[in-house]
Amino acid sequence: MLANILKENNVNNEGMRFDPGARTALAFVTLRSDGEREFMFYRNPSADMLLQEDELDLDLIRKAKIFHYGSISLITEPCKSAHIAAAKDAGVVLSYDPNLRLPLWPSADSAREGILSIWETADIIKISEDEISFLTKGEDPYDDAVVHKLFHPNLKLLLVTKGAEGVADIIPRSSVVGSRD
Repeated sequence: MLANILKENNVNNEGMRFDPGARTALAFVTLRSDGEREFMFYRNPSADMLLQEDELDLDLIRKAKIFHYGSISLITEPCKSAHIAAAKDAGVVLSYDPNLRLPLWPSADSAREGILSIWETADIIKISEDEISFLTKGEDPYDDAVVHKLFHPNLKLLLVTKGAEGVADIIPRSSVVGSRD
């Protein structure tokens, strides 16, 4: 059904893979009375969790301008290895949204470790204030010094989402002053 909807809307889905033994993961999002979102997931295993490295179409990935990914695919094998191989061999701009969903991880520590395990490979990172606080073990996400701790030498752009206030784009100083880009 989803493949057909994409096709009907002229979205190229040639890289889509199907697993006859697994279903598409579902995420149910509700809005709490305080305005915060709450998530519930239907997976275990879902088809995305079963993606294997030999199923990747690296030629298709290399045709992209940007390869965008999240951290959920880092939780279990074999999709973790497929994810790492795809990003490593993409040869394009790497865009990362950690998309922290703690209920999917075995523990908070494994989530932090998994998210940070590929941090320095990304050219662009989109992160929320809650994720900053989580990754820095409770430090103040509104403190520029804390945010700057998340920079790495190859980072071109860090986008910090601020809920209803929108987004702040922070370009590492090394990318502006004396940059070769």
